[in-house]
Amino acid sequence: MSLSESHNRIQWPYSHYLYLEKKGPFMQTAPAAWQELNKLRPAILAVAKPIHFSSLYAIEPEMIYRAGVFVTEKPQEIPAGLSYLNFQGGAYTRFELTGSYAQLPEACGRVFQIVKKENIPTRPGFYIENYVNDPQTTAEKDLITEILIPTI
Repeated sequence: MSLSESHNRIQWPYSHYLYLEKKGPFMQTAPAAWQELNKLRPAILAVAKPIHFSSLYAIEPEMIYRAGVFVTEKPQEIPAGLSYLNFQGGAYTRFELTGSYAQLPEACGRVFQIVKKENIPTRPGFYIENYVNDPQTTAEKDLITEILIPTI
């Protein structure tokens, strides 16, 4: 696994987010959400200009997983099956994974260990997995995912 254990603090900007949401066990909801979202790509591209495909997820009080895309502005029309969020952004601690998305569960587990060990102050909010490059045009070994932890 090629997880950079060094990290930095960033300010995620106010953003427009189109997504679909699933609740329940991560290993079931995440793949199902992405399968559905990928089918909606043509509808998304028809109404919005994507910036980054990303997932937002909350662990407590229940597991909520959102597969979606940050877009340049709120679309006038939201495609059927999707929801819109005016995402407020905020302070995040950023880690970076290079390689297959299949490594994300292990990488996130390691990130949570680092956050706990280093006593990084966290706040309530959605965690972000920001997929920096496109898996349709990037070799799997070169995929970059930012793992972002909401921090104070």
